Amino acid sequence: MKGLLLHSGDNVAVVTAQTERGEEVGVNGRRIVAADGIPALHKIALCDIPAGEKVYKYGYPIGVSLGIRCGEHVHVQNLRSALQERDEYRYAPAPSALPAYPDRTFAAYRRADGRVGIRNQILIVPTVGCVNGVCEEIARVAREKSGYTEIYAMPHPYGCSQLHDDLRATREILAGLASNPNNGGVIALSLGCENNTLDGFLRSLRLSDPSRLRSMRTQDAGDELEKGVAFACELAELCRADVRTECRLSDLKIGLKCGGSDAFSGITANPVVGALADKLIGAGGCAVMTEIPEMFGAEQQLLDRCVSEEKFRALAQVIQDFKHYFVSHGEKVGENPSPGNREGGITTLEEKSLGCVLKGGHSAVIDVVRYGGEACNPGLTVLEAPGNDGTALTALAAAGAQLVLFTTGRGTPLGGIVPTIKISSNHALAAAKPHWIDFDAASAFGCGIAGAAEELMRLILRTADGTPVAAERNRCREIAIWKRGVTL
Repeated sequence: MKGLLLHSGDNVAVVTAQTERGEEVGVNGRRIVAADGIPALHKIALCDIPAGEKVYKYGYPIGVSLGIRCGEHVHVQNLRSALQERDEYRYAPAPSALPAYPDRTFAAYRRADGRVGIRNQILIVPTVGCVNGVCEEIARVAREKSGYTEIYAMPHPYGCSQLHDDLRATREILAGLASNPNNGGVIALSLGCENNTLDGFLRSLRLSDPSRLRSMRTQDAGDELEKGVAFACELAELCRADVRTECRLSDLKIGLKCGGSDAFSGITANPVVGALADKLIGAGGCAVMTEIPEMFGAEQQLLDRCVSEEKFRALAQVIQDFKHYFVSHGEKVGENPSPGNREGGITTLEEKSLGCVLKGGHSAVIDVVRYGGEACNPGLTVLEAPGNDGTALTALAAAGAQLVLFTTGRGTPLGGIVPTIKISSNHALAAAKPHWIDFDAASAFGCGIAGAAEELMRLILRTADGTPVAAERNRCREIAIWKRGVTL
């Protein structure tokens, strides 16, 4: 039986398959006898770790021992998180210069403002949940009548009975979704009496071509279905005339996300995505990383990569604000991983976070953007949003990402309004769910992280050229909005 040692300073290793009590596990030439049964992808202790001592994985502490003996299964029964409700961070910049990456091209839609869309969809955005049904019916009828299949409604439950910052965040996230360059046309549909007024929403838009916008208040529209279908058919004719032209990697803005992680996520899928992000940024593109609570315990690595003390303070503030958000609701900051994560071998949030941040590669953090904001600059941007899969996907699309790389060890069919490339951390998932998974990052065991990242780059270019991904083929397109305030 083989055990994976991820760093020379670690005192645990990951077993690659189910290990029985008394079975020997080979770790870098050593033979460790399993003191008990250990599930695949879980951790085995390489030495005695007395109570109160730190447990190390990836070369960093992932928690504190409750008393662990050599060969024991290291998990929730003998390892606890050491996360604090508030930390004091120190800026110790450790800049790293990335090599330039050769430019690559793909064919996409060049918008009027210079941005690039890799899809040419028509998005019907309800400003309030009261008109969700109308939006969905307009989309259905318009697809049938026009023959243009890329017409989608984006239902959600918010836009009314919200106040102040909560209402502002809903408006900004919807405006960001409507403004994504993958949209060839947008229909904004309001009721007419909601807090998220149509006029206020329209002022929040940052469209590349305002001539591709249609809007109406359904209370004032007469037959709103007839009018909405007419809008959609008119936009469909405009979209049909659009032509893909040559674009470059520097035109791409890619979101980075993980969900349903397992112990291999930090060994295969996330490092491969990190290497891909470095290549993209080396070619002048933009990578956007989010899931702030899943940085707890690994945040110092990102803080040290901030390009300036100003960005360091901005990122530290986002992290501290998120910790306050947890505490103000009576929750522990380490209230994570999920049951699925733990079944997959992840014990503490520190362990999950150390694997999670690998998606950001080694690039400098050039910007920090609050929830609902847009990522504007080449390089690595950190975006404020929760780790919840639907909410994070939505925030990345609203920030302008044309596609999202989504790593998973457990699997999920979820998709957003932009292409969501599913990347499995292990062969078993890719084999069991080929209709969910687009790329098997476990190939990194054979061709290395760099080779797997190059293959992933080829998939990204095909996707940017228009090849649909699994979530698109499965018609999985959802949005989720982070609601933090009261409901009237």
